[in-house]
Amino acid sequence: MSLQVEKLEGNMAKLTIEAPAEEFEKAIDKAYQKSRNKLSIPGFRKGKVPRRMIEQMYGKEIFYEDAANIVIPSAYAKAVDECTEEIVSQPTIDIVQAESGKPFIFTAEVALKPEVTLGKYKGIEVERADTNVTEEEIDAAVDKERESNARTISVEDRAVKDGDMTVIDFEGFVDGETFEGGKGENYPLTIGSNTFIPGFEEQLVGAEIDKEVEVNVTFPEDYQAAELAGKPAVFKCTVREIKEKELPELDDEFASEVSEFDTLAEYREDVKKNLTEKKEEEAKAEKEEKVIEAIIADAQMDIPEAMLATQQRSMADDFAQRIRMQGLTIDQYFQFTGLTREAFLEQLKPQAEQRIKTRLVLEAVAKAENIEASEEEYTAEIKKMAESYQMEEDKITEMIGDFEQKSIKEDICIRKALELAVESAVEK
Repeated sequence: MSLQVEKLEGNMAKLTIEAPAEEFEKAIDKAYQKSRNKLSIPGFRKGKVPRRMIEQMYGKEIFYEDAANIVIPSAYAKAVDECTEEIVSQPTIDIVQAESGKPFIFTAEVALKPEVTLGKYKGIEVERADTNVTEEEIDAAVDKERESNARTISVEDRAVKDGDMTVIDFEGFVDGETFEGGKGENYPLTIGSNTFIPGFEEQLVGAEIDKEVEVNVTFPEDYQAAELAGKPAVFKCTVREIKEKELPELDDEFASEVSEFDTLAEYREDVKKNLTEKKEEEAKAEKEEKVIEAIIADAQMDIPEAMLATQQRSMADDFAQRIRMQGLTIDQYFQFTGLTREAFLEQLKPQAEQRIKTRLVLEAVAKAENIEASEEEYTAEIKKMAESYQMEEDKITEMIGDFEQKSIKEDICIRKALELAVESAVEK
C-alpha cells in the first residue's frame, strides 16, 4: 500500500491510497465467492458458474464494487496508521481506479486536527455564584417530595384538568382521510406533558369521560412524516380514564416517612443542607464553564466542517443508544417530537462545536504547561474503570491497547489543564 497526502484549505487533506493489484484481485475473487450462489446461467447449477463465465455474461466490472468495499476499510486503516497528520473526521471516499490487473486507487478527503493559538488562560475573571438557599427553594424541594409520594386516585365526577393523567382513544384525519400512526386505543397521556403535537393536550381540558371531542391541530412544518408536514388535522378523541394526584399532609409524620428524621423542622434543615451542596456543585460547574468560554473566546482555531459533522453524528449515535436502553428507538423519538434526522443534527451543532473547541483549547493549555499524566494517575483511572465495570484491574489492563491507553492519559491531562485554569481564575 502507498499513501500520498495533499493538504487542502480549511484544515482538510486528501489522502491518495493505492493498494497492490494482487490485493484487489484477491478481493474480486472474494466478491465472486460471496455472490456466485445468487447468480444463475443456463447450463450451470447455482453456485457452480465459473467466474470467467459470469464476467463474460455481465461484464468484468460486475465484482468491482464489492471488491472495492472489501479493500477500502483495511487500506484506509493502514493509511491512517501511516499518516503523520492527526485525522479528526470520517473520510469522504472517491474511487480513482478499480480494474482487474491494476492497482486499486482511491482518495479519502478528511479533516485534520486544527492548530490552536491560545490567548489568556490564567487569571480569568468570573462572577462569584450565589450559593445561598432561600426558604422558597426549601419549600419547592419539599413540595417535590410530596409530589413523588402522592397517591394516584381515579376521578369520575368531573372533566379533565391540566395535570391530569388520562387514558384516551384517538383517531386522526387529514383531508377527511385516516393516516398511518394516527390511531390509538387506551393511550396514557398526562395533560400538560407536551408529548403530543402542539395544541393537542390543551384541547382535552374540559373533556368528560366517554364523551367524544374533536381536537384540531396543525402538524409542524418540519414533521418527520413529510406527507403530513404543515397540514391541518382533526383528531376524534374519547377520554376513558381520569386520574389525579393526592398529596400527603405536610407534617412530622410525612417527614418521618420520607427521611430519617422525626420532625418536619429537622427534615427541612437536611433539605437545606442538600440544596446548599447541590448549589456549590453547580457553582463549581458554572465557574468551569465560564473559564472555558473565556479561554475559547480569546483563542484562535479553524474548525473544519467535516470535523464538526463527525462530532454531531457521534453525539446523535450516543443519544440513540441511551434512549434505546429506555425502550425507545430513534425513529419513534423523531415521530413523537416531529423532528427529522437533519433537524436533530442541526440542533446538536452548537453543542458539538463547543465540545470540539473545549477539548482543543484544554489540550493546548496542557501542552503549553507541559502537563503530563503520571503513572499513579493512570493507575487510579484504571482502578476507577475496574470498579465501574466490576472487573479486576488486570483484566481491564489486558483489554486496553495503545490507542486506549493514549486516550486515557490525554483525558487526565485535559482534566489537569482545566483544574489549573479554574484554580487560577479570579472571582469577583
